Amino acid sequence: MSELKVRISEIFYSLQGETKTIGLPTVFVRLTGCPLRCGYCDTAYAFNGGEVVTVASVLAEVAKYNPRYVTVTGGEPLAQRNCINLLAELAEQGYEVSLETSGALDVSPVDPRIVKVMDLKAPSSGEVHRNRYGNIQWLLPHDQVKFVVANRTDFEWAAFKLAEYDLSAKVSEVLFSPVYGELNPTELAEWILADNLPVRMQIQLHKYLWNDEPGH
Repeated sequence: MSELKVRISEIFYSLQGETKTIGLPTVFVRLTGCPLRCGYCDTAYAFNGGEVVTVASVLAEVAKYNPRYVTVTGGEPLAQRNCINLLAELAEQGYEVSLETSGALDVSPVDPRIVKVMDLKAPSSGEVHRNRYGNIQWLLPHDQVKFVVANRTDFEWAAFKLAEYDLSAKVSEVLFSPVYGELNPTELAEWILADNLPVRMQIQLHKYLWNDEPGH
């Protein structure tokens, strides 16, 4: 299985900038390619290019950092068939592994040891029609759901979906994040407080530390 191949944009070591493990040293494995084109995407450089490597070589590169946490991200990692194998192999190494996925692709084959961080796309993304709500049935108690919010319409849509699927009871964290440079984080915080939502607000720590520089 380790000889299977994946296309990688980058592997780097940094602090986790979001999710439940924010601030923790983490190795990021960024896979190339994504079928979505969200209007606020901040990793368009991962749509194309990259290098085709074996899963074994990815494992060897990750091991150099002796990490506790590994995040597989993209692009959309699940767009590559062998991502499922890569996730399982990373879990076998004893790492705590998370998968950042749009939720537009089937998550049912993902190894149950993996923490799925599923991003439901709000209207401003331009890809709200791609949400695969059937994925919600495959979410486990340790998983997380993320909403990226650009404006009040997005917020109200996200609050509705939160209630419609009772997400706060389904997963460990529901995350609301403002689109960097579009929505004032303070405004989002005030909306969450006013509605007393059972969510965790987050900002993207890496953008404040490294100004959104690739490799961080």
